[in-house]
Amino acid sequence: MGKLLQTKGMAKQISGHLIAEIKRMKEDGIDPTIAVLIVQGDPASECYAKVKQRIARQLGIRYLLTSVHSKITETELLEKIKWLNRCPSIHGIILELPLPKHLNAKKMASAIAPEKDVDGLSPTNKLACLTGDEGLYSATPQSCIRILDHFGYPLKGKNVVLIGCGETVGKPLVQLLLRANATLTVCHAYTTDLKDHIANADILITAVGKKDLITSDMVHHDLVIVDAGINETEGGIVGDVKPEVSEFVKAFTPVPGGVGKITTMILFENLVKAVQLQENKKSIEKREVQRSESL
Repeated sequence: MGKLLQTKGMAKQISGHLIAEIKRMKEDGIDPTIAVLIVQGDPASECYAKVKQRIARQLGIRYLLTSVHSKITETELLEKIKWLNRCPSIHGIILELPLPKHLNAKKMASAIAPEKDVDGLSPTNKLACLTGDEGLYSATPQSCIRILDHFGYPLKGKNVVLIGCGETVGKPLVQLLLRANATLTVCHAYTTDLKDHIANADILITAVGKKDLITSDMVHHDLVIVDAGINETEGGIVGDVKPEVSEFVKAFTPVPGGVGKITTMILFENLVKAVQLQENKKSIEKREVQRSESL
């Protein structure tokens, strides 16, 4: 059986660093606060929001959860987002996805102020991820990279197959993998033979959301798998990789207990970074006012 890359210990390490940093911020008079907007109707989203609320409390983060009716209009939801953007005591904003079909998720995410967009979904933060500039990057792609680094699987020069090119995971992950100097193959719904691509891979990352996508006949014993897929079943959450695949690879992340734990921690790391970005912005604005007053 391949090595099980459980991330509980890794998450605990990140949690310790966050607790120390949040304590320091509070001593400086800053109370890190995250606002979560959830549109009623998706039980899984409501469950994830409550999990994040529990972790936020453990970290000492102020967590404001707002649940709105499933019939809310785009105009009404945009007004709520704009209010959160303007509120100086709120440092991070999360809009839980998916949204009902009558709401344009891309439009709603684009309305979140970039410096508060801890999910990294705004156009400004997507561009920053593309160019490597400072910004708030999507948490799940960062989680995949951090897990490989933590367990000693370097990306430099490795053949990596990424399955999935979605907006929140696949596309930003492409940029992070390339910046890590991996040799990258991206597969998607129109890829005809995944097995052929996986045969030459050192590392496989899958982020599709399709149960049993990866089977034992598609892998090999030198392969490291990072499973970022999430699929709801009657028996609970599962990934994209069939369980028996673990017998035929070098190492793999479980679902649950793998990518998801680190993704949640990185969301709160993004909140800490968001606070820093906002404080820097205030300092710049203050200096500009002082400079203009002195002229």
